Amino acid sequence: MPRSLAPVDAPPLRRLDRLIRWMRIRKVGRHLGTGVRVLDIGCLDGALFAAYRDRIADGIGVDPLLESSGAWGGFRFVKAPFPSSTLSGQRFDVITLLAVLEHVDADVLRTWRVACEELLEPGGRIIATVPSPRVDDVLRLLARLRLVEGIAVHQHHGFDPAELPRAFANGSFAVEMHRRFELGLNHLFVFRKVGA
Repeated sequence: MPRSLAPVDAPPLRRLDRLIRWMRIRKVGRHLGTGVRVLDIGCLDGALFAAYRDRIADGIGVDPLLESSGAWGGFRFVKAPFPSSTLSGQRFDVITLLAVLEHVDADVLRTWRVACEELLEPGGRIIATVPSPRVDDVLRLLARLRLVEGIAVHQHHGFDPAELPRAFANGSFAVEMHRRFELGLNHLFVFRKVGA
């Protein structure tokens, strides 16, 4: 499992938290490419960058839980919510959203889509993982048993993964792939930016 790169202002992840995160990160690899510029939204401690540092030419992580903005492990980190004005004018080949969108209210998803559209190069990809709403009950139980930290489970709002293609695939993005993993409890989406 990848090491942490950036300091975060959140409880340390437990072993099961790290394993579940690593299962999500592994799904990114085959869709990432090589020599790419990556924006990791909800980067937490930069584990995605640590895992694929040999394939990422440049990367920026954005997360409000970072202790501060700065550079660690050869990557830049921005302590901010998304969308962030500090990213204006930047362009990326890949944007990752791993276990993030279930925390975003449905009425804010359009704002996120527009921001991703502005930040992605033509032909660029969004790689997102979204858990099934059934996962919330499992996570609450695991948190009560102190097997996972349960960071921000209270922010989950029963997001239906079927909403994601409707929110993103609207002419700006095409669904390149959708698969379930982790016994069907998690969804992997890959969107490609279309047009000039």
